[in-house]
Amino acid sequence: MHWKLFATLREATGHQEVAVEIEEDATIRDALDALLQNHPELEDELFSPQGELYNHIRLLQNGDDPFLTGDGFDADVGPDDELALFPPVSGG
Repeated sequence: MHWKLFATLREATGHQEVAVEIEEDATIRDALDALLQNHPELEDELFSPQGELYNHIRLLQNGDDPFLTGDGFDADVGPDDELALFPPVSGG
């Protein structure tokens, strides 16, 4: 499966899309762990010192927010799913 990264997260990794290997019964948490294993520089961008995803970071699964419409980090992820991470973006 792959992650799409935007704005400062894309700049931190140098990639707009990052493919990760996950098990068949993986969750969003597993996919995020795989992303961080390949790109540990994202950890400080995504997580507070207490280990919680910053409130200003948006995580989408196939265009939907799994924290509003599903099981959050425990939502199942398939090999064809697209996960995306959005930091706050401003401009005009």
